Amino acid sequence: MKFASRMENLKASEIREILKLIENPEVISFAGGLPAPELFPVEEMKQVANMVLDEDRDKALQYSPTEGFPPLREKISLRLRDQGIASTKDDVLITNGSQQGLDLTGKIFLDEHSIVLCESPSYLGAINAFKTYMPRFIEIETDDDGMVMEDLERVLKQVDQVRLIYVIPDFQNPSGRTWSVERRKRLVELANEYDLPVVEDNPYGELRFEGERPPAVKSFDTENRVAYLGTFSKTFCPGLRIGWILARGEMMQKYNFVKQSSDLHTSSISQREINKFMEVYDFDAHIEKIKEVYKMRRDVMMAAIKEEFPEGISCTYPQGGLFTWCELPEEMDSKEIFKKAIEQNVAFVPGGSFFPNGGKENCFRVNFSMMGEEKIKEGIKRLGEVLRIEME
Repeated sequence: MKFASRMENLKASEIREILKLIENPEVISFAGGLPAPELFPVEEMKQVANMVLDEDRDKALQYSPTEGFPPLREKISLRLRDQGIASTKDDVLITNGSQQGLDLTGKIFLDEHSIVLCESPSYLGAINAFKTYMPRFIEIETDDDGMVMEDLERVLKQVDQVRLIYVIPDFQNPSGRTWSVERRKRLVELANEYDLPVVEDNPYGELRFEGERPPAVKSFDTENRVAYLGTFSKTFCPGLRIGWILARGEMMQKYNFVKQSSDLHTSSISQREINKFMEVYDFDAHIEKIKEVYKMRRDVMMAAIKEEFPEGISCTYPQGGLFTWCELPEEMDSKEIFKKAIEQNVAFVPGGSFFPNGGKENCFRVNFSMMGEEKIKEGIKRLGEVLRIEME
């Protein structure tokens, strides 16, 4: 059987494969980027589901416009004003999670051998989504303030065929870092200068535990070249698969076209359920509850890492989001560490897959949102013991 040549670039997500390995309930998993299920508003959603079916059953179970449910799009638009983004519902397209937004982005912008510029490291799900369209990746240096603009400018001066800049400025996956305001502004300036689109992926921005929230990259966009991707998966329920793209003008038109050809529209009933929840309940209070729990778990994890990990390992200290990122001495391989860790029933994600061009295996990502505090302490203790043995 002959498959399309693009299939040669695709392989199973390393994270998904790891999650299959750790279905054993004995395993303390820091691997997935999963929200805590005990925070899902189950009882409220039972009531919401009944309300939607009682009030609007015909439309909730019917085909609906590609753009999405207008009242939900309006609510999303209003919420984005907190990030400095002035928009209307007409600038919002509802997607099947922000992951679909990444796939649609590839369809719109990428041809074979097109160049994608991204942070180093970057989100594995985006790397895999873009790989379908057979581009090349150039990784741009990062530090604690995000993508290094001098390195980005150097690459833009030297390289042709750049088609897209992909960034995660808030609590980046996998590093947990947040960009400075100055770099957000400079990114837009460079995108304008070199006539390039920017995709700003922001699944985690509302999960800030401390400090002031910076304005979105999109807020500095004067030429309608930044597409902003958001989702309810981290602030609400990922099983509903509701995300969105905010864009304007010709860019939004193209997103609409490829969405139509992909799946016609996102679930009518799921959109109405989220919209109804936001009408009946306090959505901001729900997010505050999530933040309180995740902040505590972040604090517990970082304290445990400080106590249990041997010297020579550095970890980021995120001010929000779901992850911290650890770097081992250069000669160490996190995949080998993973094999030893899983024998002790503790799991994380080896870092090599977050570098689209490979070559850096001495990093790993750990998630602090999913496990309770006692399991975090025990899991980090086990992982610390493995690391200590391997570093002797």
